[in-house]
Amino acid sequence: MLTPASFATFTDAYLAVLRTIVDEPHFVTVGRGKDAWEVPNVSFRLANPIARTPYLAGRRANPVFNVAEFLWYVAGRDDLDMIAYYAPRLRQLSVDGQHLAGTAYGPRLFTPGGADGRSQFQRTLDLTVNERDSKRAAMIIMRPDELEDSSHPDVACTLALQLMLRDGALHMTGYMRGNDAKIGLLCDVYSFTMILEFAARLLRVPVGTYTHHVGSMHINTADLDQVRAILAEAESAPGGGSFPADPMPAATDWSVISEVLDHEEALRTNQWALSPAEAADLPVDPYWQRIVLLLEAYRQLQHTTEPVTRDVLDALHPGHRWLLAHRWPDRIPAAAVQR
Repeated sequence: MLTPASFATFTDAYLAVLRTIVDEPHFVTVGRGKDAWEVPNVSFRLANPIARTPYLAGRRANPVFNVAEFLWYVAGRDDLDMIAYYAPRLRQLSVDGQHLAGTAYGPRLFTPGGADGRSQFQRTLDLTVNERDSKRAAMIIMRPDELEDSSHPDVACTLALQLMLRDGALHMTGYMRGNDAKIGLLCDVYSFTMILEFAARLLRVPVGTYTHHVGSMHINTADLDQVRAILAEAESAPGGGSFPADPMPAATDWSVISEVLDHEEALRTNQWALSPAEAADLPVDPYWQRIVLLLEAYRQLQHTTEPVTRDVLDALHPGHRWLLAHRWPDRIPAAAVQR
């Protein structure tokens, strides 16, 4: 069989990747200060890319960062001001203390340029409209010159993203040179499938499949105990816990993204505190109102010392509420969280 294994949800694929590396590592690698167990050339396909979130207490996933990274990408930004607010550890990868290089996929994908004044993202959308079976709708991310300085701390892990419109549905394939299975895999698949879903909404077509190819899939040896705990948790509850996936509204377009980005900045810079009643008046679908309220919950986590307010928690998607409670258990009232 030459095609990748197919999984109904990302949780299923995620656990399969972790289990394969833990049980059958092909190599132990040493490099850049991190030893790792590695399985080369790992691929999988997601039948439902919208079911992108694993609900695993041991993983302690950060839904705020996942959403913020997608917004940072589509905004075409490379600055630390936005993304380091959600992930301070990324400051370690910056050479000038202000910007990121390889990690910043946004300018490469979404910033207009070239003789035609279009972004790579827009070119691929136009190709799928004008040449429906195109095989050329690829967005290149890693640049040839990134390896000129072998000591640079931030080289793109992703080679390219490819869109394919087939039988009326939009499919995406991601190609990565390397992927940290415990940390980066979850974040990358989340962002890439959000980009796929956004592209499908712009084209007014259904979301198809997402396929992920990785040259070096690995787990750092320092993370092996946590990975084993994640696998044990999944085995103790076959099928795992989950919440219904929340599809992006069909009317989502660039004006909606711009509106959300305006509110993201106001909350990140603590210029505004948002109540659920105020969120309900925002000129966007309830899906995006809940996303903005998720950013409000994070504003409270960062700019106050009190528990996140119950009214904001009650207004969130229940999966986000559950993830916040496991990420910040000391700041989320237990009564606000239901499995």
